[in-house]
Amino acid sequence: MYESHWGLSLKPFENTPDPNFLYHSPQHEEGLSRLLYIVSEGKGAGLLTGVFGCGKTLLGQTLFKELDRDIYKTAFIANPFLNYSELLMHIAYCLGARDLPKNKQDVLVNVVLERLGEILENNMRDGKKTVVVIDEAHVITDLRVWEELRLLLNFQIENQFLLTLLILGQPELKAMIDSNKQFSQRLAVKYHLGPLTEQETKDYISHRLNIAGASETLFAQGTAKLIYKKTGGIPRRINHLCDLALFAGFGKNSKVIDQDLINEVSADVEC
Repeated sequence: MYESHWGLSLKPFENTPDPNFLYHSPQHEEGLSRLLYIVSEGKGAGLLTGVFGCGKTLLGQTLFKELDRDIYKTAFIANPFLNYSELLMHIAYCLGARDLPKNKQDVLVNVVLERLGEILENNMRDGKKTVVVIDEAHVITDLRVWEELRLLLNFQIENQFLLTLLILGQPELKAMIDSNKQFSQRLAVKYHLGPLTEQETKDYISHRLNIAGASETLFAQGTAKLIYKKTGGIPRRINHLCDLALFAGFGKNSKVIDQDLINEVSADVEC
């Protein structure tokens, strides 16, 4: 709606995990590097935590974009709020299993695990690597789910893991996993994403505007500092506030986003 007014080809602050908009802050670069290391080296499992809206899902989607589809078979589980048999079924389906039985739960789990094992072994024989990402994993409270995920790491041949499992979630996830010693010991890498700094917030806003085609300065001097104070440096909050500012500025026929406009729109939203 407001793109032409601001000379943009795209909306720059959509809260969707679009890898094209990834801002490579030092910590996001480090987080992505660690995820790629776990996958490329076949380390078995890794953990990425961070506060809501800090970019975990975006890093996961960026990782998937960088993986060679001729080498990697992948499953991205965006909603793991399932019981243990449903989650295993979902993973198996994403990896290509079809016509899975719907018998009693205890029988189903064994059958699905057997089918998963066949898929993983076939992938290995075909020279493929298998990657499973569990996003929003902090919603998993059933201990049986964690036990089934741990069992997936038992699929090995000659000390080689047949899949890589990446667990993404909010900070409380780390405590949940640390309390499960058997699972925690399987994690080769753990990394935590924090908020952006004030300078990173300024660079983040400029980066997204540049990707969206901005050719002029749209945010007046001092607005980035104010946005940082309002949002705490959380990318999702920054996106929300900046998007509303661009919309409100369009409605006012403004030529630039100033501090008064940021204060005005922030009063009506929860940052």
